Amino acid sequence: MATLPALDDSTFDEAIKSSGEPVLVDFGATWCGPCRQLAPIVEGIAKDYAGKVKVFAVDIDQAPKTAQRFGIRSVPTLILFKGGEKAGQIMGLTSRDKIVKQLGL
Repeated sequence: MATLPALDDSTFDEAIKSSGEPVLVDFGATWCGPCRQLAPIVEGIAKDYAGKVKVFAVDIDQAPKTAQRFGIRSVPTLILFKGGEKAGQIMGLTSRDKIVKQLGL
């Protein structure tokens, strides 16, 4: 998993709803190879766009209720939230450019 701030079932809602910035959540798992490949890309976006977007990680094994609530059936899955509401989703290993385009940055 990424070295991003981690959210779980008890912290997810507050982190998403309290943000004045768009929030990108990387849903993954420690056993997932593509998740490990995507992690440095997402971490780079978090660093490069600090102050414009907040980026968090959710380990689906540590947050099963949250994963179920958002219908996470495969990992990695990225979900973008704006104003506390789901605004976009990307499933699977993807490029930095596609993620940045989804963010609208």
